[in-house]
Amino acid sequence: MSEYKSEFLKTLSERGYLKQVTHPAEVDAYCAKGIPTGYIGFDATADSLHVGSLLQIMMLRHLQKSGGKPIVLMGGGTTKVGDPTDKEKSRPLLTNEQIAANMEGIKKAFQPFLTFGDGPTDAIMVNNDDWLGKLGYLEMLREVGVHFTINTMVKQDTVARRLAAEQPYTFLEFNYLLMQSYDFLELFRRHECRMQIGGSDQWGNIVGGVDLVHKAASGDAFGITAHLITTASGGKMGKTADGAVWLNADRKSPYEYWQFWRNTEDADVGRFLRLFTELPLDEITRLEALEGAEINTAKVVLANEATKLLHGDAAAKESEAAAAAVFAAGGSADALPTVDVSASDLEAGMLVAAAFTAAGLTESNGAARRLIKQGAAKVNDVSVSDQNAALSAGDLVDGTIKLSAGKKRHALIKAV
Repeated sequence: MSEYKSEFLKTLSERGYLKQVTHPAEVDAYCAKGIPTGYIGFDATADSLHVGSLLQIMMLRHLQKSGGKPIVLMGGGTTKVGDPTDKEKSRPLLTNEQIAANMEGIKKAFQPFLTFGDGPTDAIMVNNDDWLGKLGYLEMLREVGVHFTINTMVKQDTVARRLAAEQPYTFLEFNYLLMQSYDFLELFRRHECRMQIGGSDQWGNIVGGVDLVHKAASGDAFGITAHLITTASGGKMGKTADGAVWLNADRKSPYEYWQFWRNTEDADVGRFLRLFTELPLDEITRLEALEGAEINTAKVVLANEATKLLHGDAAAKESEAAAAAVFAAGGSADALPTVDVSASDLEAGMLVAAAFTAAGLTESNGAARRLIKQGAAKVNDVSVSDQNAALSAGDLVDGTIKLSAGKKRHALIKAV
């Protein structure tokens, strides 16, 4: 059982989120009374978040459900620098236009999980470029820089590792800690926010913010981190053979998202049910105890519950039905991801490899050809052996062509 008394920390502890807490007794007391306010920052390095960010989103959801106020911080300012944490080289710098476009895409991921509005526990979304973009260099040095020592900053894991390996660590990146810490100070001043939440790789940055709030504003602030999630086999959470598992439906269809969870390793089912669904703990205990082929029942529950949270109940049911149709009957189903291709390209003889790439089943035509060489590519449930095989309008069945990569990944292409 959890040693925490507040609903928020008790939930995080019992469901397996918590890794580190800066002041356990104090933050527990803060969360047990009034309306605790916490934030997580998301830099806009892509136009969608992926499953790797879902853990943090779920923590904000639990904060709101336990009576707290979540703040989603869009990193419009910090993205101009790029978080160097755990990176072996500098991130490429994005333009203001790229950052703005990415933020618009990222915002979509939060709507299913949080209730936004003007109420006391409604979530709000803010952009740190609103203050970082107006902060003068001398002002930054005097208000923030004076509270940080180089001695401490060079001891951070990423900095120490890059310096030890004699890899470049730019002054631009060196400032990221100060910028993220200043975010916490601004949110404390503007919204009385006292908690920063993040993955355990952010511990150093979070502690920097906690210290800055204390030193610059004489305020009590707290940091909470979650475990970094890897699969039972040691893989990175949210990464698959065909790339990242994106949260936006235009990057990863509900069916593909459902399939990702359905394909969870046996050893991960109980853990993922606790972290990524809201099923009661006693029900999860029952499901994770299933053995042999029965564990597949638990995987379907996981896929349904996770998909329902992001895409809704109807999408989860459609995805389950589509999977049943594909695996039981070998046929196609309406809920399979469908990609439009040019009818003229199809008439001209579209390469099967190009079709697999267009449908998102492979990352490149070269990868598609390797799939064909391995005997793992099918068109309309018929294996393809020729790496230079082409499709034609004659392959259309009810207006679509079914592509299959292995036994578990399928898509339809439609000529338009």
